Amino acid sequence: MAQSLQDIQNVRADDLSDAQIEQLIKRAEASGMNEQQLIAVARERGLPMSEISKLQQRIATLRSGGISSGDSSSEGANRGRQVQGIVSDSLFNDFREKDPFYKLTPKQKKIFGYTLFYNKELNFNPSLNIPTPPSYTVGGGDQLLIDVYGASQQSYDLSVNPEGYILIPNIGPIQVGGSTIAAATARIKSALTQIYSGLAGADPNTFMELRLGNIRTVSVALVGELNQPGNYQLPSFASPFNALFVAGGPNEDGSFRHIQVYRDNKLLTEIDVYDFLVSGKNTSSITLKDSDVVIVPPVRNRVEIMGPVRREGLFEMEPGENLADLIAFAGGFRGDAYKERITITRNTATERKIEDVDAANFEVFVPQDGDVYRVGEILDRFTNRVQISGALMRPGTFSLEPGMTVTQLIEKADGLRGDAFLNRATLYRNQRDFSLEILPLDIEAIVNGEAEDVALQSEDVLNIASIYDIREEYFVKISGEVNRPGAFTFGENMTVEDLVLRSGGFKESATSSQIEIARRVKDDASGKLAEIIRIDIDKNLKINGENSDLELQPFDHVIVRRSPGFQREELVRVEGEVTYPGEYAIANANERISDLLARAGGLNQFAYIKGATLIRRNEFFEVPSEKEIETRNLVSVKNNILRDSLDHTEFDRIFLERIEREISEKGDDQAENDGNLISDDFRKQTIESIVERDSVEIEIKTLEMVGIDLMAILQNPGGSNDLILQEGDVLSIPKELQTVRMRGELLYPTTTRYRASAGFKNYISNAGGFTEKSRKAGSYVVYANGDVERTKKFLFFNVYPKIEPGAEIIVPRKPDQQPMSVQSWIGLASSLATLAILVDRVSR
Repeated sequence: MAQSLQDIQNVRADDLSDAQIEQLIKRAEASGMNEQQLIAVARERGLPMSEISKLQQRIATLRSGGISSGDSSSEGANRGRQVQGIVSDSLFNDFREKDPFYKLTPKQKKIFGYTLFYNKELNFNPSLNIPTPPSYTVGGGDQLLIDVYGASQQSYDLSVNPEGYILIPNIGPIQVGGSTIAAATARIKSALTQIYSGLAGADPNTFMELRLGNIRTVSVALVGELNQPGNYQLPSFASPFNALFVAGGPNEDGSFRHIQVYRDNKLLTEIDVYDFLVSGKNTSSITLKDSDVVIVPPVRNRVEIMGPVRREGLFEMEPGENLADLIAFAGGFRGDAYKERITITRNTATERKIEDVDAANFEVFVPQDGDVYRVGEILDRFTNRVQISGALMRPGTFSLEPGMTVTQLIEKADGLRGDAFLNRATLYRNQRDFSLEILPLDIEAIVNGEAEDVALQSEDVLNIASIYDIREEYFVKISGEVNRPGAFTFGENMTVEDLVLRSGGFKESATSSQIEIARRVKDDASGKLAEIIRIDIDKNLKINGENSDLELQPFDHVIVRRSPGFQREELVRVEGEVTYPGEYAIANANERISDLLARAGGLNQFAYIKGATLIRRNEFFEVPSEKEIETRNLVSVKNNILRDSLDHTEFDRIFLERIEREISEKGDDQAENDGNLISDDFRKQTIESIVERDSVEIEIKTLEMVGIDLMAILQNPGGSNDLILQEGDVLSIPKELQTVRMRGELLYPTTTRYRASAGFKNYISNAGGFTEKSRKAGSYVVYANGDVERTKKFLFFNVYPKIEPGAEIIVPRKPDQQPMSVQSWIGLASSLATLAILVDRVSR
């Protein structure tokens, strides 16, 4: 599990203890990772940002010496150890995959050139696929391939023996050991003229070519400050760089600039790796020979440079090199470096000291072993910055020119906007002690030359406010029977007609009179809350009467009332055994069940009158708003057009665009607050209170059955039994029912056929009888029309309800009773004893 990178997403920083966080930090530092790299790798592996933030806070708290909050429980400690294994192994394994130098210590990574010989992607093996170099020295073990072509053709494959000879058939031995390829070619050609006379002369007709086949290996000793010193067998083409790469390069204490190659007990050459690293020069063009010795001496003069340079690290300096050379080795300064001075920490014979070197002395200052050079950063401040913000054409940051004033800064910003507040602007200025000074300015007077212009200083910030920044944003509002109610931007000379037009015009339900304008009251201490203005406006948006020229003021609220004669259709449904079942629109506000039955053609011969019931919505039913109903209707219109029109006309296209716009606006507009919102909120609050009160999850029913006596309704239409219909009512008239259901605490709840002669107990017997937990006195019957009748008591006897077709018998369960505990019995006994004592004393 600790090796799984996928589990890192489940890490919780709170599960790690402080000791585990510290161990994680130490392990990261030992692997060359800093805190930023650790966090970056964790983010890449899918650790949530919330946990990364907590981890950073824990690390910061520990670094400051505090104690962070972690899970200290035994379970938390176990989980912490498991999580820490996931974090450490996952992060570090992933870091190893990305960093090829993860095994190096921090000091090794800082040594310039150290990673050159550790980089597995870099290969210094000598290339064998090159033409035979004429300067190559032939030795024992080399394979020489001789090709004779022209008038005569012959090939020879010869090996050089340890004595340096090759044996050519019919010619004899020829000494080639110690000779270069060029000298060996001349010597072999001269010997072959004994057989091939065409090789000699001014106009030869036979030619010869000498090339190397398998080259020999040479034994080279690599000693000194190397990672892997020893004797190595290398190809004879190998250079000192090849040998150093095989030996792992210089170690921490090895020199990169004085690598010596000895041959025959004499110094052959000295190699400087920096020439290759800095300028790409390969100063070691020699090839190694048998018994050569490569020595890496200890470093003589190493210094460190840190700060904003291109390459921080440890560098080796030779005598005669200066601080400018060190900066060149480090790749030069970065853009944010302070280049005028470098601070040096230098070791003396007894202690350390600090020196400062100015830029003018970089080329004459000589580094010493152990020096640490620190390059500073430029200050995070500006020498010539001024800023202007607010009601300008181009607010922003500008350079401060000598003698620059406020008016010149405004000109640089392309002047003032028309909404600029000119009476007062604010100039923010930093003092020498970094305190803030605020200077009020009369911009209008300065721009017009009536006041003295103000000279600017570096870091000044001029803010010119807009007139709209210092006042409440103006708007007007319209609500009621308009297509798009809401708040709209106020404009000068705006009228009610303009606002109605902006809101999409009147709905069909809007009244053309009694439109009210609620206007804010100002400076009135009489208690008046609003000024009400009433106007009459027709469908053509023409105001009639005395307020025809009325203009709106900011924050006016226009209220458009619903016409008293407008009614939206309300539907009811008749289901079951009637002549014409289906949906019916309520014709009158006092339409009753008998009226609906008459419109449905009356009952048919299969109707079971006693089973008729009325299904009605309750307060929990979510009634669709008018906006939702309109949207559904528009969607239906759109779908019908798309389905019916094979080749859409121009009218269809324009009409569809208009409907799409209406649907989009109605779907996105959430500002309208119609009457249903209050009932929705009430419904939700009621449901929440019921659930909270009962403390259990209950099913909230939105429809209820209303028990009706259809026989009485038909006999006396308009009477007390004939209910007035409401929207959504469903009148259900079933066929004659022939069954009775039994439910509840019965041995075998079932459904049986109705028998006119059978009573309540007969049906209970058909269900196997009561159980031990049956509450017989609480039994009740639900009739087909929705009426309910419960069991009654007469003296000590239960009087059970009458059973009719379609009825349902419900037998509830007795409540569970807890037996009295010993403490309860003792308490009861104590109370009885006390009562007996009181009675005895009273009787005396």
